[in-house]
Amino acid sequence: MEDNRTFLTRPYLPPLEEFLPYLSEIWESRQLTNGGPFHQQFEEKLRDHLGVGHVSLFANGTLALMTALQALRITGEVITTPYTFAATTHALLWNGIKPVFVDIRRDTCNLDEELVEAAITPRTTAILPVHCYGQPCAGGRLQEIADTYGLKLIYDAAHAFGVTVDGRSLLAQGDLAMLSFHATKVFNTFEGGAIVCHDLKLKQRIDYLKNFGFADEVTVVAPGINGKMNEFQAALGLLQLEHVDQAIAARMAIDRRYRQALAEVSGMECLPAIDGVRRNGGYFPVLVGPDYPLSRDQLYDRLRQWQIHVRRYFFPLISDLPMYRGIASAAPANLPVATSIARQILCLPIYPDLDPPTVDRIIDIISSP
Repeated sequence: MEDNRTFLTRPYLPPLEEFLPYLSEIWESRQLTNGGPFHQQFEEKLRDHLGVGHVSLFANGTLALMTALQALRITGEVITTPYTFAATTHALLWNGIKPVFVDIRRDTCNLDEELVEAAITPRTTAILPVHCYGQPCAGGRLQEIADTYGLKLIYDAAHAFGVTVDGRSLLAQGDLAMLSFHATKVFNTFEGGAIVCHDLKLKQRIDYLKNFGFADEVTVVAPGINGKMNEFQAALGLLQLEHVDQAIAARMAIDRRYRQALAEVSGMECLPAIDGVRRNGGYFPVLVGPDYPLSRDQLYDRLRQWQIHVRRYFFPLISDLPMYRGIASAAPANLPVATSIARQILCLPIYPDLDPPTVDRIIDIISSP
């Protein structure tokens, strides 16, 4: 049966025939994990492609973020955003860390840097911002605050693969940055993730932690976890690096088409493009405002009726989830901008093989509710 659904995103996969030689080599070597040759090659080529100091590969982004917190020995309280995927804050909770929520900016959906200082207490040890939708946080100001108060700065950069600011990788900011290579991301390895750092000694600690804490066959230096990326993921990553620039270009063409058309629709607001930022087209969020004839949820239902699988991303807020809403900083009165955006947000389909007629059909449905 033909599948007529249009998804929020679909993983880009290169032609199967290009992947088969990698599979054959893995089969012949019988080396499936534990830092095999493809793992080593991928780590090096990814570092060079991103233009960063050091990369440590992981089985997924959540394990990478949990390990980043361990690597920097983060405890106590961490200031973060309520407007993100659940894994961001879950990583804190799994490490016994209390999240402290701060409101976001409407123009970027990122942590509002001007509200961070007021949330710092004697128990605060770090700031955990998110480059939401690949939109850059105010990194310079956040770094000033971190330096002034002696805090670590760890970025959830799950959405930010390949994003640059004035030609410099967004991943170069902060003490550590986490990447996700989940199938829904701009760059995927089926599942996968990475930590970007700037110090070789810290990378060594991260690599110990992701391999149960083993420094060698008989020496365990830390209570680590099994976070290693396997050879199949690494091989796909190597192949994906050959195609990712074309995939981003295809996404950005769709981004431009949406922006051009929706600028004419009353009540439909796109997040502004920022000068000097090379975006990756990972998401296309719009805000459905009061001037639009339908509510956000009515538009969501209408698009779903047409088999267009949009998503209210991120709704509900993390601070509204049962395990977090009892925290004082989670009160909606403290988070007016995040609360408002969560009620208006809708992410439209965007992926490299989304064809122009389908993009135009989505635009037509939105333009004529």
